[in-house]
Amino acid sequence: MSSQHILIVEDDPDIARLLQLDLEGAGYQVSVANSVMMGLIQAREQVPALILLDLGLPDGDGREVLVRLRRSSELPVIVLTARDVVGEKVELLELGADDYVVKPFQIEELLARIAVQLRQQADDTVLLGELALHPQQRLLSFRGQELPLSPKEFELVQVMMRQPGKVFSRAELNQDVWAGQLPRESNVIDVHLANLRAKLRDVQAYGLLRTVRGYGYALRA
Repeated sequence: MSSQHILIVEDDPDIARLLQLDLEGAGYQVSVANSVMMGLIQAREQVPALILLDLGLPDGDGREVLVRLRRSSELPVIVLTARDVVGEKVELLELGADDYVVKPFQIEELLARIAVQLRQQADDTVLLGELALHPQQRLLSFRGQELPLSPKEFELVQVMMRQPGKVFSRAELNQDVWAGQLPRESNVIDVHLANLRAKLRDVQAYGLLRTVRGYGYALRA
């Protein structure tokens, strides 16, 4: 996706459509999710540059999107809230929100806040030894050589590189990358990580992906 792609998580179709038209008019690519689950799925599959998050969603509180997203992603999130209450604003920032806008708002203010967040995200490379992760470009390189990863391989690497050395269980990786949708008996995670290990070997990045028998996987710090 474009680095100027914005995901709107909003269940009111009229508000979502107005926001979409305004953002597209400002030159952004826009997609819309109308629930907690769809917001999490689209955030993982589309990897937008920024998320606009409403709190009142039909299948849960928008805070759930924020909390679950922050387990594996640093995508900027601007919360759209109807409550101009200091305590709630502080709570949202502590949960990982990058900014908030109180409804009703002028579109010019929202566009300005979006521009600030996107500028701050311009250089977000994550380094682990000679591995370099470039989230906005969805690239992984070793000693400057790019690895051709599938979308899920990239997401697995991104989760593990943000906590180097931590051993992730299959259940944790299932939750963080597949939103918990894989059945317990599935070997999908093992297959993806076996492919990733082979690609690391192709660029002489030996031993970086560690398997802990009977538990899970880690990237060596």
